Amino acid sequence: MSEKRVDRAISRLLNYGLQKGLLAPEDETYAANRLLHVLGVSSFEKQKIEEELSYPAEPLQELCNWAAEQGVIADTQDDRDRFDTELMDCLMPRPSQVTGRFYELYEQDKKSATDYYYGLSKSSNYIRVDRVEKDKLWTAPTPYGDLVITINLSKPEKDPKAIAAAKNAPQTGYPKCALCRENEGFAGSPNQAARANHRLIPLELSGERWFLQYSPYVYYNEHCIVLSEEHRPMQVNRASLERLLEFVTMLPHYFIGSNADLPIVGGSILSHDHFQGGNYEFPMAKAPLRETVTFPGFEDVAAGIVRWPMSVLRLRSADKEKLAELADRILTKWRGYSDESAQILAFTDDTPHNTVTPIARRRGEEFELDLVLRNNRTTEEHPLGLFHPHAEYHHIKKENIGLIEVMGLAILPPRLLKEIEQMEEALSHPEKAPEILSRPEMEKHRDWYEELKAAGVQANNTQQAIRDSIGEIFGKILGNAGVYKDTDKGREAFRRFCRSVL
Repeated sequence: MSEKRVDRAISRLLNYGLQKGLLAPEDETYAANRLLHVLGVSSFEKQKIEEELSYPAEPLQELCNWAAEQGVIADTQDDRDRFDTELMDCLMPRPSQVTGRFYELYEQDKKSATDYYYGLSKSSNYIRVDRVEKDKLWTAPTPYGDLVITINLSKPEKDPKAIAAAKNAPQTGYPKCALCRENEGFAGSPNQAARANHRLIPLELSGERWFLQYSPYVYYNEHCIVLSEEHRPMQVNRASLERLLEFVTMLPHYFIGSNADLPIVGGSILSHDHFQGGNYEFPMAKAPLRETVTFPGFEDVAAGIVRWPMSVLRLRSADKEKLAELADRILTKWRGYSDESAQILAFTDDTPHNTVTPIARRRGEEFELDLVLRNNRTTEEHPLGLFHPHAEYHHIKKENIGLIEVMGLAILPPRLLKEIEQMEEALSHPEKAPEILSRPEMEKHRDWYEELKAAGVQANNTQQAIRDSIGEIFGKILGNAGVYKDTDKGREAFRRFCRSVL
């Protein structure tokens, strides 16, 4: 790349920063000099730019290409990501400025504050919009309503060179994990993602310091993470229930939930206490009650069992203290509850199995709290988890069912994209099916192919049939994860637990 092309790429990036409000005009020369330092360039001639970019991927890619050609960085995706993050940080306001602007807007209108912060997270390339737009998403009808299916392609797969570098890199333990607040401004390493352009918003929840950020791999609109300042293990208890309700008091247009705090059903980083939320209504939130429940002493708290493939108790009240009290009693009872007729055992020796996935939201002036009952017991037949995707569905999904999927949004592995394309070809051209299904990555789909074929899938609707089938399978996976099955026997067992609470 010639010097003029470098000048143009820098100029495009500066112009982008001005357009998106990352920079004030008074900051432009300072930002240009910071960019020159990171690039190792000694001179710069500003170019006139007349364009409006939605995101900065093009000029960043040009500058990464130049840096790789010059040997400034290794030509790997990890090094490129670290480098373009440093470039974007040259355009970024300081954390105190971001926090100040957030709370200035918050005093006027709470949604304006999150709109600003979400916009900044995208404009700064912390959320890589160009990658997120490649994700595949569709809805699929099931007896429990439409489920949402995603194949997430925005989280890049590790380059073999990066894997080798990470293995040989010194283990500093800083930051302690990917969620720690020390990631704010961190340059990155072979073991930790670059977060130089990352900004956090401090919050106070139940007298503790927590932080708000967005997920860089947004699985849904305004997908946020709320993390404890202290690096400590995930926990679901009375205090965490109160914090969820306090958060939706602060930001009533957001929902917030916690992954469960045990392996298998945790589905997330268990080493750091955190929640996930956002401005999005999941399929589970739309699901109606199957039946109402009354808890003695809490008759003024509306309660019921949700019509959902997993086992969900929904509580609603304008009194968040009373809501937290009832939720805590349910949690406490569930922690020690066993029902062998439903295959539920609270402990194996001293190892606990029962916990909940709690989700809070606002319904006007009322607070709504969903408690999803979870159990992580394993058996000889189901070594990965009795209440986990069963082996017959591992060809679609083998991973844990965490908070997001509990609520009806499937996050499926990137491998499925190519495998679906091959399945479409096999169904559209049956003469090719034997060869396609003999491929290593397709052998696991043989039974699925036969089912689709037997269902009479036609060549002109293979894509829709496959998508609908994946939705149906995801619904069955959620049923696997439900501790009480949606049968007469399962419904009665669920009622028994409700009667045991108080």
